[in-house]
Amino acid sequence: MTPHPLRTRNRDRRYTARVHADDLRAYAGRPWRLLAALQVDHWGRELAVRGPLATLEASQALWAHMRSVRPDWPREADRSADLAHHIALKHAIDRAAGAFLVPTRR
Repeated sequence: MTPHPLRTRNRDRRYTARVHADDLRAYAGRPWRLLAALQVDHWGRELAVRGPLATLEASQALWAHMRSVRPDWPREADRSADLAHHIALKHAIDRAAGAFLVPTRR
C-alpha cells in the first residue's frame, strides 16, 4: 500500500493526483465573500461568548493537526521565517502608531 503523500517523510512533498479542471472551477467559483463574512460572524460570536480561550483552543488544535501531518514541523527555517515576519509586523505597527503620536502642525 502506498503511503499518503502528506504523511511521507521526504522533503519533496508534492501532490501526485491529477487536478481536474472541473474541480478547479468549483473551487474558484465558491462564494468567497459569503464564506469570509460567515467566518467573521463565527469568530465574533466565539470571542463574545468564550473570550480569548476560543482562539487559543483553535490554535492548539491546528498545531496538533500540523504535527500529525508533519512531525518535523516547525523546522528551524520555519521558526526563523515566522520570527522575521513578526519583527517586520512590529516595525510596521510602530511606524503606524507614530503617526498618531506626532502632534499635527498647522
